[in-house]
Amino acid sequence: MSDRRSLLAGRASRVAALLLASGLMVAAAPAYADNGSIDHVETSGGTVRVLFSLPGAGNAQPDLGSLRVVLGGKPMTAQAAPASDAANAVQRTAVLTVDTSRSMSTNNKFSEAKQAAQLFLDSAPADLRVGIVTFAKQVSVAQAPTLDRGASRRVLANLQLSSGTRLYDGLQQAVRSAGTVGQRNVILLSDGRDTSNTPLPSVVRTLKKAGVKVDVVALDQSPREEGLLAPLSAAGGGSVISAKDPKALGRVFASEAQDLASQIQITGTPPAGVREGTLEISIDANGNSFSDSAFVTLPATAPSRPVKPVKTALTPAPPRRAISAHLMLAGVGAVGVGVLVILVTLLGGFGGGRRQSVENRIEVYTRRGSSQLSAPTAPQEQGVAAQAVGLANKALESNKGFELKLGEKLEAGGIAFRPAEWLLLHASVAFAGAAVVFMLTGGSMLMALVGFLGGALAAWMYLGFKQSRRLKAFNGQLAGTLQLMAGSLQAGLSFAQGMDTIVREGAEPVAGEFRRALVETRLGVTVEDALDGIAERMHSDDFRWTVMAIRIQREVGGNLAELMLSVAATLRERDYLRRQVKSLSAEGRFSAYILLGLPPLVMLYEYFTNKHYLMPLFTTSLGYLMVAGMVILMSVGGFMMKRMIKLEV
Repeated sequence: MSDRRSLLAGRASRVAALLLASGLMVAAAPAYADNGSIDHVETSGGTVRVLFSLPGAGNAQPDLGSLRVVLGGKPMTAQAAPASDAANAVQRTAVLTVDTSRSMSTNNKFSEAKQAAQLFLDSAPADLRVGIVTFAKQVSVAQAPTLDRGASRRVLANLQLSSGTRLYDGLQQAVRSAGTVGQRNVILLSDGRDTSNTPLPSVVRTLKKAGVKVDVVALDQSPREEGLLAPLSAAGGGSVISAKDPKALGRVFASEAQDLASQIQITGTPPAGVREGTLEISIDANGNSFSDSAFVTLPATAPSRPVKPVKTALTPAPPRRAISAHLMLAGVGAVGVGVLVILVTLLGGFGGGRRQSVENRIEVYTRRGSSQLSAPTAPQEQGVAAQAVGLANKALESNKGFELKLGEKLEAGGIAFRPAEWLLLHASVAFAGAAVVFMLTGGSMLMALVGFLGGALAAWMYLGFKQSRRLKAFNGQLAGTLQLMAGSLQAGLSFAQGMDTIVREGAEPVAGEFRRALVETRLGVTVEDALDGIAERMHSDDFRWTVMAIRIQREVGGNLAELMLSVAATLRERDYLRRQVKSLSAEGRFSAYILLGLPPLVMLYEYFTNKHYLMPLFTTSLGYLMVAGMVILMSVGGFMMKRMIKLEV
């Protein structure tokens, strides 16, 4: 943990000494001549490390034995060493931020600026990490902080001018490039004001938060323009240095490098019981005493408590290999996929179809009722697949009504599965959904339960969708089918031949259903009963009325072709009215879909983007009540909207 602590008085003395050293001030107040500067304070592991500089001391070597450190009014044991040679040295970083706008080309300012930066590189201590950021129309990190002086010199030599002066953006980029560790300095050089849209208050807040020292060198600027730079240096704890002559830049940058090179690092242990107070440092150099003070706060450290050994008669377990969370999740996913593959394989999804006996193949045409489709397999089918289906059959034996309903839905949807097989596939989809959601959410059992319910609901909705789509297609083809039948009868064909014409020339699902009815008639089922079977499987009231009309005609006589043409015309009118009602109610239906789907989708979005905001709904009693209320209200709303938009034709 590190922090930079320095007082305004110390900063002012540093500025004064810097200006004096660079020849940019005529005189300086003697009171500042022996003021040092606490540039950086950081604490780590109960040890305090301080970077202390002696502005104006020149090349004089400080007397390290004269060090005196007081913290909170109590003497503090500390040692001093040159910052570059100190053990466990504090990392130091400086970022040169150079204005590369076209205005720098006048009066040889750009050339002098590059020479001054080169002089800074030559004079800076070897352990100083130096970065280079340029700003004009674009802001560029020309050189990330590095110890490679050769690379930095090459970057400076290749700098080019362009239009614009994005000073504020360049300064913020320099602060980011300086990092967050150790002492960080930014030296900004510019000859103009900012031309970007970045507000000054936001830049000031960034500098105060970053804790980076910012010195601004105002090159050949008016007092008003320099005044615009003062908030930047004040926020960074630095100063604005006015350089009217470009040739003075070398002295400015050399002075900055000299101050860094002469820094000393003070390392010590704070007095017992002192966690905050005024840090006072004094050291002699060149016959003068340099001192500075700053208020510092040390992080509280929890007192270490001795751990009492616990006696136990148990033998420690041998060390075992720890399994990472990612590996565990991958294993769960592999198990889920494996279960799905096994179930699909058992149902014949990856192999050739089971060869059925003649009895099994004609059974569907001779017995009506969906429950017959789930009859036990033939004695010769004794493999693993037959055993799995047998277990599912046993599970369905306790609920014949559900088995019958499921079989009817499978028939109506045109799905070639028996109820037991579909039940196995349905379960595998639900477990696969739970495994996938469990992996995506990092092992959340609650979301795994949601995935399980979602998989189960998705499979059931798919079955309903297939049934509904097949029924709509059947009803849509019914009028044309009756007209084709009427044409066949008018051409002199028999009713059975007309059905065969529909099988050969019709489209699915009508052709398939009539094919089944035609086979049933050939096996001894009456035509009326075979057609009634189509109406039952397709749940089609229109075809049920058509079969009723055919039955009456065959009992009392009449022109069947004309009857079918009349029924076909009626069905077309009903279908036209049904489509018109559906179009008029489309707005209500889509509104219902959006209103019912928006809350779950928003909740899902919040879960993946702001999980902590959503978690109180699933971890507190009030959250459980809110979720239950939401489910109840949405269910009631969905029921009411369904009743409002559902119109029977």
